[in-house]
Amino acid sequence: MTDELKDAALEYHRLPRPGKLAIEVTKPTVTQRDLSLAYSPGVAEPVRRIAEEPERAYHYTAKGNLVGVISDGSAVLGLGNVGALASKPVMEGKAVLFKRFANIDVFDIEVDAEDTAAFVDTVRRIAPTFGGINLEDIGAPRCFEIEDALREQLDIPVFHDDQHGTAIIIAAGLENALKIQGKHLSEARIVCLGAGAAGIASMNLLVGMGAKRENILMLDRGGVIHAGREDLNRYKADFAVATEARTLADACEGADVFVGLSGPGLLKPEMLAAMAERPVVFALSNPDPEIHPDRAHATRDDLVMATGRSDYPNQVNNVLGFPYIFRGALDVEARSINMPMQIACVHALAGLAHEPVPGEVLRAYDIDHLEFGPGYIIPTPLDPRLIERIPEAVARAAVESGVARLDHRRRDL
Repeated sequence: MTDELKDAALEYHRLPRPGKLAIEVTKPTVTQRDLSLAYSPGVAEPVRRIAEEPERAYHYTAKGNLVGVISDGSAVLGLGNVGALASKPVMEGKAVLFKRFANIDVFDIEVDAEDTAAFVDTVRRIAPTFGGINLEDIGAPRCFEIEDALREQLDIPVFHDDQHGTAIIIAAGLENALKIQGKHLSEARIVCLGAGAAGIASMNLLVGMGAKRENILMLDRGGVIHAGREDLNRYKADFAVATEARTLADACEGADVFVGLSGPGLLKPEMLAAMAERPVVFALSNPDPEIHPDRAHATRDDLVMATGRSDYPNQVNNVLGFPYIFRGALDVEARSINMPMQIACVHALAGLAHEPVPGEVLRAYDIDHLEFGPGYIIPTPLDPRLIERIPEAVARAAVESGVARLDHRRRDL
């Protein structure tokens, strides 16, 4: 980041008032009657109704359109463990995206708790406030333990975007990339470089969609995660396979898919050259990918490639997922965001890329033409169709899988 951009970012966050969020009043407060309805004595009536039947909170309060974006600051962007307070600008930024893309209100909550049990207990106790919880920037493997515990204890959606949001966009892009390359997920040999939150969640989702676990080679700092290793936590151990491969070079030999969620420059041209015909490369380390697109295309002229960058085609961007997933979940008052809902989002995103691109999208990106193919495998973040297509698919899957309180989407939020 240049000094000019750093200064601009600081000024953006400081002026004309600090931060990026505010609270607005949604009901009239002009007359004395308005105030008597908003507070005492009028407020007593919805209190009584909710006390009698807790789910009426969705009818009389903001709960049904309110998400808690919650972090301990232990894995913030590329900055590492900066602590709860320092994570607040990022959590406010996440709130802005929820509001901008799906009109969802957010309270950002920064929890100063190094102990996993204390973090879980804090979130559990404040959960009645919210219609859903978005966990953010929590380091692995702690993030898995926290999410598992909260999902078990709460009856509202708990979603760790660094895991499942990333996984969903990867899966949507990969579904289309494999289609272009004439390959099938059930037969694809996949290399995943990175065994943190995003890597493990992505591979779990792909397995849920039909990938064979034995066809996946996952790597961490110790190399290939194989059946002979004794240094694996239970989340990595799920991906331990019997293989002679030990290095990234070994793993890439004949592979159909490379998914990088690790660090810059780790996929060497000779490794890419050793992959199977018509490979798919998702080099998602940001801002510097595992292999630069220019170098990748110079090495192979038969690949489909995605990165995490906005200045190259096929950006894997979580904003394509989490606002709309929560929108769909909130609209049917879902109790969770389950695998069928995630897969429904994958298919809806992938399908949208096959349709003609609206003119307003072309104008937003200052381009003349965009159509399904190697340079366009997932929709762009500014596609106006996302807000209708993705929530609808997610809500329908929630109803069909039995986790929705309503059997139709609310349109009043």
